[in-house]
Amino acid sequence: MSTEPLTPRTILRFWAPLAGTWLMMAIEGPLIAAIIARLPDARENLAAYGVAFAFGLILESPVVMLLSAATALATDRDSYLTLRRFGYGLCALLTVAICVVVLPPVFEAVAGRLLGLPEEVRSLAHGALVLLLPWPAAIGYRRFKQGLLIRHGLTGRVAYGTMLRLTAMAATSVVMGGLTSVPGAYVGTLALSVGVVVEALVVSRMARRAVRSLEQLPVGSGRRLTMGQAAAFYVPLAMTAMLTMGIQPMVTFFMGQSRMAVESLAVLPVINGLTFVFRCLGLSFQEVGIVLLGPRMEHVRPIRDFGLLLAMATSLGLALIAFGPLAAVWFGGISGLSVALTNFAIMPLRLMVPLPALSVVLSLERAVLVASRRTTSITWASIAEIVTIAGMLWIGIHVFDGVGVMMAAVALVSGRVLSTLWLVRPSWHATAAARAGRDAPADGE
Repeated sequence: MSTEPLTPRTILRFWAPLAGTWLMMAIEGPLIAAIIARLPDARENLAAYGVAFAFGLILESPVVMLLSAATALATDRDSYLTLRRFGYGLCALLTVAICVVVLPPVFEAVAGRLLGLPEEVRSLAHGALVLLLPWPAAIGYRRFKQGLLIRHGLTGRVAYGTMLRLTAMAATSVVMGGLTSVPGAYVGTLALSVGVVVEALVVSRMARRAVRSLEQLPVGSGRRLTMGQAAAFYVPLAMTAMLTMGIQPMVTFFMGQSRMAVESLAVLPVINGLTFVFRCLGLSFQEVGIVLLGPRMEHVRPIRDFGLLLAMATSLGLALIAFGPLAAVWFGGISGLSVALTNFAIMPLRLMVPLPALSVVLSLERAVLVASRRTTSITWASIAEIVTIAGMLWIGIHVFDGVGVMMAAVALVSGRVLSTLWLVRPSWHATAAARAGRDAPADGE
C-alpha cells in the first residue's frame, strides 16, 4: 500500500470490502426485527429482543476494539503473541461474566428491581439472553483475526466472512421463525449467536496466512510489546467501547421508565437498524485511517477529503428516506410495523439524520489517535458523550415526562456532537506532531 500514491481509488479499493462488511452487519438488525415483527406477540418480542441485545452489547463491548488493536499493533511476532494472550484472556473473562448475568436471581435483580422492565418483556428477555452465551467470546476471537487480515491488506476476506455470517443468521431465523413456535425474541438472539460463531470459524481459517507470516518473523524483529504496554494501549479503547456500546442499553433502560415505554422499546431496534445502515459506513472508515494514514500522517489530507465526502453522502441518504415516502415503506412494508408504530417511528428517525455524518468525522479523529497510540482522549470523549445522553434522558423523561424514543433521539445526536467536538483538538495535535517528525509518547509509555 505504501508504495503507490494514495488516490481516492486506492482508498476506495481498501475501504470498499470493509464498508461491505459493515453493511452486511447492518442488514442483520432490520432483518431480524422484520422477522420478529411478523411472529405472534410482535410488540412484546421486539421489546424483549431489544433488551437482550442491549445486555449482549454491554457484555461484548470490552472485546470489540481487538480489531483496532490488532490492526495497529500486530506488526511482528512478539506483538502478535502478546495481543493473542491478552485478547483470549479477555474473551474468557467475558464468557464467565455473561454466565453470571443469566443466572435467574441476578437477571431478575437487574431487569426487574433495578430497571423496572415490564414482566411480559422481562421473562422473554431472559430466555433470549441465555441464547447469547457464545456471543462475547466469538466476537472477540473473530475481531482479533479480522484485525490481522486488515493489517495485511486482506479486506476482501473480512467481507467474505461476514457474508457467510449473514447467510447463517438469515437461515437460522427463517427456519426457526417459520417452522417452530419459538418466541420471536428467542429466534432473533439464536440467529445472532449462530451467525457470529460461523463467522469466527471462517475468519480463523482465512487468517492462517497472516498468522504464519507473523509467526515466521524472527523474535525481536520489531519493538517488543509487553503485556503492560498492550494493556495501557487497549484499556482506554475497551473503556471507550464499553461506554459507546453501553449507550444503547442505557437508552433502552431509560425508555422502560418513560411515557409510551413499550411502543418506544418496540420501535427503537427498527430505527437503530435503519440508521446503522448509514452510520456503519463511517464506522468502517476507522481501520482505513489506522492503516493508510502513514507513520508521519503523510496521507491525512486525501483520507480527510474522502471522509468528508462520505459524511455528506451518508447523512443525505438517510435524509432522503426520513423525509420522504420511503420511511413508511421501510417501517411498514419492510420492517412489518403496524401503521401506528410506523407513524410513531418517523419523527425520531428524522431527528437522527446527522448521526451518519458525525460517525464518519468521529472515525477519522479516532483513527488519527489510535495510529498515534494516544487512546486516552478517545475515552474521555466517550465519557462526555454518555454523561450528556444520560443527563438529557433523565431530564426529558423524569422532569418533562417526554416520550421515550423522542427523548432518545435528541439525546443521542447531542451526545455525538459533543464527542466529535471533544476530539478536534487532540487529533489535530497528534497530526501536527507526527507531520513535524516528533514521536509523541504513546499512552502508557
